Amino acid sequence: MLTKENPDFQKQGTGGTDTDPPLDELFKTSLKVGIFSFGGPAAQISMMHQEFVERRKWLSEDRFLHALNYCMLLPGPEAQQLATYCGWIAGRSWGGLISGLLFILPGAVAMAFVSWIYARFGSVGVIDALFYGIKAGVLAVVLQALFKVAQKALKNALAWGISLASFVALFLFSIPFPIVIVLAAFAGMVFGKTGPPNPEGQNITPSPSVYRTLRALAIGLILWAAPAVFAAWALTPDHILIDIASFFATLAAVSFGGAYALLSYMAQVAVETKNWLTAGEMLDGLGLAETTPGPLILVTQFVGFLAGWRQPEPFSPLTGGLLAAFMTTWVTFVPSFMLVLAGAPWMEKLRGNQHLTAALTGITAAVTGTILNLAVWFALNVLFKDIREFSAGPATIVYPRIESADPGLVAIACVATALVFWARRGVATVVILTALLGLALRAVTTGL
Repeated sequence: MLTKENPDFQKQGTGGTDTDPPLDELFKTSLKVGIFSFGGPAAQISMMHQEFVERRKWLSEDRFLHALNYCMLLPGPEAQQLATYCGWIAGRSWGGLISGLLFILPGAVAMAFVSWIYARFGSVGVIDALFYGIKAGVLAVVLQALFKVAQKALKNALAWGISLASFVALFLFSIPFPIVIVLAAFAGMVFGKTGPPNPEGQNITPSPSVYRTLRALAIGLILWAAPAVFAAWALTPDHILIDIASFFATLAAVSFGGAYALLSYMAQVAVETKNWLTAGEMLDGLGLAETTPGPLILVTQFVGFLAGWRQPEPFSPLTGGLLAAFMTTWVTFVPSFMLVLAGAPWMEKLRGNQHLTAALTGITAAVTGTILNLAVWFALNVLFKDIREFSAGPATIVYPRIESADPGLVAIACVATALVFWARRGVATVVILTALLGLALRAVTTGL
């Protein structure tokens, strides 16, 4: 455990020291995280904490939470941004690129494959059977993430109050996530304790440079636009690839609050305005994104693939779909790399600022409430087939019909919870075992 009293505290995970990991070790660890990053942001953040903080000790607890708080403020997928930030701390720009890319690539490849299966055969029965049990296993991983983050973040009455208020705001009143985060930061800054600079928060990374920051932003903007500009030159300005690039680039710029916060707007435009897919197909895509590794925002890749598959000219459907999937993924994630690599040095410099630390502590407490909301939402939608609502003024209470519980998934969820909390198995073990249990159960009940 890293503490202020530990003499190695300042050495571990600081960058520029003998404990910095070689890039090949960072590559292997990041690839493992990417392959087994099931379960959405909460489970993915938990796995990164397990690998980067607990096992490898490349980051201290304080540094990890500081990075997470910064990523929560950015548009885009916070888990992928956190992977990039952790990689940057461990190996600077190359480390950030390696860790961030490997967090995306396994899921992007998997999503491209299942998107092709879906578009080609119109059925994902076998894939659904394979990932049936993973959904229950992911629930246990999310609960583990909630437990770990709560242990670290909820250390006083103010933190508990912010966490509870965040959960109530999200679960009962559906207040937009960015508003919850801003209010939590304000509460932490106003009511939190401040004091002399925290020695644990002193800058121990190279000083940020305005020139390097502007260079990173310029390179990022050029790379962000390059595929769309090339497509417009090589094809036509009104080709569907340009339409896809424009729509998903705009979405990436305003994607505060994660994938779920974007789904209603994306569905409205992609389904009702552009007619790229149907509402049912959108739900299928979300289900595939939830049961494949990588950021949940990869549901956008599914949408892009179907759009390119159905309007492929002058390419074949498969080529059109893959090009559209690449374009979607590129314009969605490049801004995240740009914002992290440009902003991380400045955030590291501010780690000793007590007012900023108090605000970020409020955000960490709110994240706990957010994970609790995700855990409840996930449990309701995974374990029960019939979810109902009850309105009481501005509040909406969501509850399940107990008789609609899926006995198989409940059993697998119990096994997964025992594996996580009693047997203390890692995420990879839980994912593999629950996948096998789900596949076996489906084979018995449906004959697959």
